[in-house]
Amino acid sequence: MNGFPLSGRVALVTGGAVRLGRALALGLAARGADIALHYNSSEEAARRTMEEVRALGRKCMLISADLRQTQAPQKIFEAADAFFGRTDILINSAAIFERGTLEKTTPEIWEKTIAINLRAPFFLSQAFAAQTGSGDILFLADARAGRPAREHLAYTLAKSSLITLTRSLAKSLAPGIRVNAVAPGAILPPPGEGEDHLERLVPRIPLGRHGNPDDIVRGAVYLLEAAFVTGEILRIDGGEYL
Repeated sequence: MNGFPLSGRVALVTGGAVRLGRALALGLAARGADIALHYNSSEEAARRTMEEVRALGRKCMLISADLRQTQAPQKIFEAADAFFGRTDILINSAAIFERGTLEKTTPEIWEKTIAINLRAPFFLSQAFAAQTGSGDILFLADARAGRPAREHLAYTLAKSSLITLTRSLAKSLAPGIRVNAVAPGAILPPPGEGEDHLERLVPRIPLGRHGNPDDIVRGAVYLLEAAFVTGEILRIDGGEYL
């Protein structure tokens, strides 16, 4: 058997209504996976994404939960289990990108960023491992985590910690559960920015262009189907952070 084909598997995608979460939900559905799609406040976008998944011939259900709440991981898995009976893949995609230097990072920014970007993925992974002895966990890290910028301190700390978490869980959950991460570079502009933001980054990218969500989907699919890969951080940044 070569790899683990996605057809017929159930993937839980957090933050699946918009941006890279949406792209991953649709990309996995196009390859045969059913989708448990988590969202917080983007209900209209979540419903549109659900209809797109169903148009691809796959099952999809929505789960609304605020990842700042400590009970959210258990609530999410209970809902997915009630609908599908199991979860085979956990995609930790939900994240926030809060600006804040050392001087300007408030306790509120810190708590919110760490809760959504790090604590929730940890406890979602814990809940996933408790309900299955096999499957895949995929984190969305960030290519810039190795070269942190001072303007997004709490965010960078959280994403750097996800890299450590990926490698730690790959060891502790083997051999049944494989754990990997993709680390995007210039793929989408930050919320509130336009495409010109990405164009300004192109001169420092060796491949001479910015990426797009399909690049992340292809990387994620590779990691989910590569049976002999675990603990890998796949940087998808066009060489920007070499």
